[in-house]
Amino acid sequence: MNQENAKTKLCKHCKTEIPIDAKICPNCKKKQGKSGCLIIIIAVVIVIIIGIAGMGGSDKTNNSSTTSNENQSEQTTGSEVSSNEETSDTDADTASAQSSETLGQKNAVSKAKSYLDYTAFSYTGLIDQLEFEGFTTEEATYAVDNCGADWKEQAAKKAQEYLDYSSFSYSGLIDQLEFEGSTTEEATYAVDNCGADWNEQAAKKAQEYLDYSSFSRSELIGQLEFEGFTSAQAEYGVQSVGY
Repeated sequence: MNQENAKTKLCKHCKTEIPIDAKICPNCKKKQGKSGCLIIIIAVVIVIIIGIAGMGGSDKTNNSSTTSNENQSEQTTGSEVSSNEETSDTDADTASAQSSETLGQKNAVSKAKSYLDYTAFSYTGLIDQLEFEGFTTEEATYAVDNCGADWKEQAAKKAQEYLDYSSFSYSGLIDQLEFEGSTTEEATYAVDNCGADWNEQAAKKAQEYLDYSSFSRSELIGQLEFEGFTSAQAEYGVQSVGY
């Protein structure tokens, strides 16, 4: 058959000869459909479009990742710069404070540290001592504010110093530390952490009284209670000395 002059074609389904422009086979009544070549072309175009879209998404992901890394790097750098600036500011403030010290303030700080090297002081007690040495109130206060002392620890040391040469009740030792200038909080912290056995302190105090005077049992108990010992501690104290 001459294809250029052909006026018929074979049905794709029943293979009978039908008009070349027929879209439905008159014999089997089935549609003839489009050319297979056209379907292949369309499929190729779809694959190409999907591939281009995938490459675009990858580029966006890479760009997003790059941008995120750059932002993290900038934040880290900014944080480091801020930290360095704060450290620099602190150092500058310290250097400025030291450079602005008067000679009197500098010597008062040195004297305060010397006192703290060999005994314990309260905040106000150290100011009083420096004023006694001839420093002005302003110089003494500046020195005590800048000597680096932990006043709770100073109270604890002072409590131990007292217990090394005398005996005290719990409340009596707090009162003594407050008399020396420690705050109630500092004194209580010191007494709570001094490790004293208050029964033994009552026994020592009872013996101290008997060493310089005579007491009846009831008088000695009364004296110990007056010193701040509990009734149980006072009873223990007088029993320990023979009553």
